[in-house]
Amino acid sequence: MDYEEVLEKLLKREIKLYEVENFVGDVNKAAEMRRLFLEKTLGVQLKNIGHYSMDLNVTARRNIESPIGVGQVPMGIAGPLKVKGDYADGEYYIPLCTTEGALVASVNRGCSAITESGGARAKIIRDYMARAPLFITPSIEHAHKLVQWVREHRKEIEEVFNSVDPYVKLIDVQPWIVGRNVWLRFTANTFDAMGMNGVTLACDKTGRFIEESVKFARMVSLSGNLCVDKKPSAINWLLGRGKTVVAEAIIKREVVMEKLKTTPEDAADVCIRKNLLGSGLAHAYGLNAHVANIVAAIFIATGQDCAQVVESSMAITTAEVTSEGDLYVSVTLPSLEVGTVGGGTGLPTQREALAIMGCAGPGNPPGSNAKKFAEIVAAACLAGEISLLSALAAGHLAQAHARLGRAAKA
Repeated sequence: MDYEEVLEKLLKREIKLYEVENFVGDVNKAAEMRRLFLEKTLGVQLKNIGHYSMDLNVTARRNIESPIGVGQVPMGIAGPLKVKGDYADGEYYIPLCTTEGALVASVNRGCSAITESGGARAKIIRDYMARAPLFITPSIEHAHKLVQWVREHRKEIEEVFNSVDPYVKLIDVQPWIVGRNVWLRFTANTFDAMGMNGVTLACDKTGRFIEESVKFARMVSLSGNLCVDKKPSAINWLLGRGKTVVAEAIIKREVVMEKLKTTPEDAADVCIRKNLLGSGLAHAYGLNAHVANIVAAIFIATGQDCAQVVESSMAITTAEVTSEGDLYVSVTLPSLEVGTVGGGTGLPTQREALAIMGCAGPGNPPGSNAKKFAEIVAAACLAGEISLLSALAAGHLAQAHARLGRAAKA
């Protein structure tokens, strides 16, 4: 079937939009057919959506369905940012995709303050991906028996779980009971991958094994919402998911005053009253100024799962004046879900962005690249927090947005 015929059948609704690849061998050409269909049907022009450097064939069956082109977001660079982590050790430039004027400039200012003061220390204190299948049993007695069976057969469960993917290894099974319902929260090491897909496949096989072995238990849902994926939650806030990372820095008093245009006392005061008291009053799962800004911008740039910004940006920012009169600031990210392989990280633009930070692809040893990336992300969030807290303390926030975030009137 030639292209004209495919388009004609699309317009007559004889071919569905998701079926075009069956008649057109190339995904880029299929995307063009869909764009033409939309242009003719809706009376719109899709010139820019159809202008891209990516080969959409690499996205087939792994990144997107029914593609029509590429959505382009401006990418800026902040840095250098000096990071002293267990995996990231050096000065790094941070790629940020955003449409919010002043964000890159703000993060860049924070990077400068941190680097001039000796750098940020970053450390990963937990590292695992979680998935929590939900089982239903006849009664609370049966629910309790299921949990006991899981504990007694841990070795067999681990063998089944680990058989799915060599880069998904079981760490723990955390049971939770409500009535006759049982959640089994599986946690696993996923090395350089963010790991959600790998853990899901392992849980599916393990859940079926449990059903076959414990006849009274039925897996109601492969995900029972106790994982917790793409939703803010207390369990991720307290127990973590992905990587729990802490970044800290001591900003020299003279740097705070000269570069950030405020004092350590005023910046710390804003942090306590805004981040801690204000967020506490709001009962927010985020005691921070704008960590989501930095997480989202890095996620878009590097091909992370953007919906996981929800839990990845839950963060606590603290600030205090040291005995020497300098400013100590820390950011704790309980549930930072990132990877350097899999998902969108292998797409050309996103892989280049990871390469800017020296984090593209698998690490040696396995898992080291994702850990390095997580430390850099945490330090970048710290830079963003330092800059915004200082701008608020100095009363400069509105002026900065007026100067950098609003187009000049013609």
